[in-house]
Amino acid sequence: MKFLLDTNALLWFLVDHFRLTPNNRALIRDYNNTVFVSVASLWEIAIKFSIGKMVSPLSFSEIVDHVVSNNSFRVLEIRMEHLRHVAALPLIHRDPFDRLLIAQSIAENLPIITSDATFDHYAIQRIW
Repeated sequence: MKFLLDTNALLWFLVDHFRLTPNNRALIRDYNNTVFVSVASLWEIAIKFSIGKMVSPLSFSEIVDHVVSNNSFRVLEIRMEHLRHVAALPLIHRDPFDRLLIAQSIAENLPIITSDATFDHYAIQRIW
């Protein structure tokens, strides 16, 4: 199975937070699955660190190391096709990072692991 992680699911997985469901944790840990992390999520985390909104036991560099090296997640770059999908999305969700993740989910036909029920208003498969 292939899927995309929302930023919250990524962070909860990396710090073993209780809000990530046991089923989702198992899906992410299963090496038979391909887990994608968007550059948009890493960008969002970097911004939160730089403006002091992010409190984490991990530094930004440690988060990137966990994503790229320790967990063998695949980094999903932002492509023009993704931006075209963002432009076509109805304005249901206002968060620009979430809108980009939704667009990537649509363009790449990837289910997305997220606790955000607002994602259900889009033509994607939400796992939670």
